[in-house]
Amino acid sequence: MAWLFIIGSSLFALGAVPLYAEAVGPRWTGLTFFVGSVFFTNAAYLQYREAVGALPGGGAAVRRSSWVWAPRNALWLAGAVQLAGTLWFNWSTANAMPVNLDTALADQRVWRPDVLGSVAFLVSSGVVLRSAGRTAGRGRPRPRTWTISVINVAGSVAFGVSAVAAFVLPSSGELLNAGLAGLGTFVGALCFLTGAVLMLTPEPSGTPVHADQGIHP
Repeated sequence: MAWLFIIGSSLFALGAVPLYAEAVGPRWTGLTFFVGSVFFTNAAYLQYREAVGALPGGGAAVRRSSWVWAPRNALWLAGAVQLAGTLWFNWSTANAMPVNLDTALADQRVWRPDVLGSVAFLVSSGVVLRSAGRTAGRGRPRPRTWTISVINVAGSVAFGVSAVAAFVLPSSGELLNAGLAGLGTFVGALCFLTGAVLMLTPEPSGTPVHADQGIHP
């Protein structure tokens, strides 16, 4: 699962590198982002299934269900919101592949789902951060999940900045700030990549085990 996030984050970071975009052109750059988003979605779905399986009192029927409603459970809530965010990114990146979109279509099919996906990532990582912080008592080390969540919150903020900067101005058809949009995507992808790599590392001894560990972002 962590490797799916690692690959997805790496593709997002690669697509945001100007030299790569100039070398392969807009179509291949768009495809790079789309494939990266598919890796994100597959990883997010696996995490959602893990969250469903970990629900207290959940029997075999619940674990087999394709959809379960448990918003009071932090692990489920973070996983479900994260999955929704990846689906928004799928829609956004798929619609961004054509290079001849007019301003109205770019706003409706690319920018808006991009913003929604960024907000979902921020909410998901914030839920995990809040929940992980509760498990760390005074004088005890922070759990790995808390560290990952802090990094992922930073990545979600960077993605949000990128989404705002990528707004297409109706008057000119240009991005509000193309440089900031690319930088935000690159920084956010690196944050998510770091968080995914940390998912592969063992929890330090003496650290409280957290039920939500592994949720990414």
